[in-house]
Amino acid sequence: MKTKLLSSCIIALLTQFAFAQKKLPIIKANSIEVDIRDDQKLTKKAWRIVPEEKLDVYVTSGKRVTFYTDVDSISFKIDPKVEKYDFIILLNGKDTAKTQIKYQPSRLAQLKKAEKYNYSDNRFIPAFTYQSKDHPDLVKVRKELKLDSIAGKGTELSQIFNLMHWVHNLIRHDGSSNNPTLQNAIDLIKVCKAENRGVNCRMLATILNECYLAMDIKSRHITCMPRESKFDDCHVINMVYSKDLNKWIWMDPTFDSYVMDEKGNLLGVQEVRERLIKGLPLVLNADANWNRTNLQTKEEYLEKYMAKNLYRLQTPLTSEYNTETSVRGKNITYVELLPLDGIEQTPQLKEVNYEKSGVKFIQYKTNNPNLFWTKPE
Repeated sequence: MKTKLLSSCIIALLTQFAFAQKKLPIIKANSIEVDIRDDQKLTKKAWRIVPEEKLDVYVTSGKRVTFYTDVDSISFKIDPKVEKYDFIILLNGKDTAKTQIKYQPSRLAQLKKAEKYNYSDNRFIPAFTYQSKDHPDLVKVRKELKLDSIAGKGTELSQIFNLMHWVHNLIRHDGSSNNPTLQNAIDLIKVCKAENRGVNCRMLATILNECYLAMDIKSRHITCMPRESKFDDCHVINMVYSKDLNKWIWMDPTFDSYVMDEKGNLLGVQEVRERLIKGLPLVLNADANWNRTNLQTKEEYLEKYMAKNLYRLQTPLTSEYNTETSVRGKNITYVELLPLDGIEQTPQLKEVNYEKSGVKFIQYKTNNPNLFWTKPE
């Protein structure tokens, strides 16, 4: 009797499940490629149908999303309170791909929630240091790369721009490339030429950072990260201190970009972040581009990509030649600036030893922007 009852329950559940499945909207497709319109933006071949996936999820912060197959389409008006919209794509009349459109707030909306810092956070952070231009390694960088000629004899700002343009044009960006073992300007440029390859944004910022230091321009590379601690994309740019302007300014060799306010004043990372949060005007240089092919827009580069990556900021404590090249017995120290609603506020000091490389990584955290953006002495 119990067996029959159990069997009846299972059949009932399966029937309910099958019924639920039948209620899902179904669109047909003969091609695995799908176009998607997210609000007003139509992206061709934005999606691939993969029936093997248990559930394929498309994430949006838009108000209306439409999927276009080669023979059919389906559209949803997105309600943030509903969050999820399920449907099925029937491929070639036989393979079903369960698909979901999932709402999440835009990265800019998330960044706006991260406005608050603690300017009274006085937890200990060691002093930031910058290698002297007279250090033999930086003298070598300056001479071998002929930086005096590249930077030119103009103003400080013209030299800052000339060096960034040169790095951007010299080496292409390849975000999927592996980092070379020797991570300094001279060796990175050599390996790119020898192997006809590009490097990721971190290596481009490393090259530019050493060029600035070699020309007596204080600079650090800065890792711009999203809120989540586990992520598959971040971005690395340079924070460069202009003596003439008496401030940090934004320089991004990957996109050959810098940012201004509505009056043409150059802005630093902190100012860009604040203006994004407050909705104040931002101007991206008109020739900002990726690999000299795709021009960048303020909307795509700042309001979407960098809004995602300005949640948390991290920079090396010591800015020098070979900052991140692994050498046994070496300590590499970072400082992370995070807002008060950042996920991982502790520990404030963390040390990790990697036995394979023999390198110790030390990380400090702070909620105080004034400590993070301390002016060079």
